Amino acid sequence: MSLENNEKNKKSRRDFLKLGLTLGAGALTGAGLISVFSNAKGQNVNDGDTTLLTTDGQLVKVDSTQLKVLSKDEQDELLSEQQELGREGIAGKKWVMVIDLSKCRNARKCVNACQSAHQLRPEQYHINTLRMQDSEHTAPYFMPKPCYHCDNPPCTKVCPVDATYKRQDGIVLIDNERCIGCRFCIAACPYSARSFNWLEPKVVDENAVYNVELNVPQKRGTITKCLFSADRIREGQLPYCVSACPNGVFYFGDRNEDAVTNGTTKETVSFSELIKNNAGYTYLEELGTKPAVYYLPPKNRLFPYTEEEKTEGEVI
Repeated sequence: MSLENNEKNKKSRRDFLKLGLTLGAGALTGAGLISVFSNAKGQNVNDGDTTLLTTDGQLVKVDSTQLKVLSKDEQDELLSEQQELGREGIAGKKWVMVIDLSKCRNARKCVNACQSAHQLRPEQYHINTLRMQDSEHTAPYFMPKPCYHCDNPPCTKVCPVDATYKRQDGIVLIDNERCIGCRFCIAACPYSARSFNWLEPKVVDENAVYNVELNVPQKRGTITKCLFSADRIREGQLPYCVSACPNGVFYFGDRNEDAVTNGTTKETVSFSELIKNNAGYTYLEELGTKPAVYYLPPKNRLFPYTEEEKTEGEVI
């Protein structure tokens, strides 16, 4: 699947930091990079190797001569650019996710990958796997539940400071530099897809510049939620949860292109045909929120539920 965007003509400090610095070790997180750059004023770093954090939580060493420290004014400029970019989204795209319930066995790799990328505590979730049982006489099954990035999101309508918003590509984000922690959006969301940061963040770095598409660093007194991995999409990659799943549960892609890609097999299929031929549906469709996440029913399950598969993460 091609997730190319139309931002190639915008060459700036933001492009260098967010898109260009792979440095032979994989794409690095914006927050991880920028925090290293902000310890001096406009100076180049040249004291040997520097340790940075990758998007999958690995520490890598890079040549410090390739890095540049940002001044406070440069940090503010970068933050402004990131916030503007985060609100624009990717022109011409309409992102959609399909979750095949027949393949989920509660491996929770999706949960772990998400928590690592977004610096969440073990009790915090952007996506969780729930244990569901439709009736007393039916077998339980597992249901991954992210934010549904609704086309008619009630959460964005109640925010008094425009901190949460829906982009042109369909993703609903939160700008924690604007969030005042009123929690109106939590009350408005019928899916319980948002949570409040009651504690200090798991990772504390006073020098880090906030990345709205990754929602790091986390900030006490603000809201956090699933972002559809907006930072990964901009890099032409599948979301963290989609890539981490070992069982082919997730499909992700562009509804405008009618194409979604399975995160495990990397097979790209027609979104409309996948939904049509497998009786796809959206959760609580009667609410009129028009979710961008679709489910395929748990029929002909790849991993039938057993009592031994229960874990601490299960919720009915």
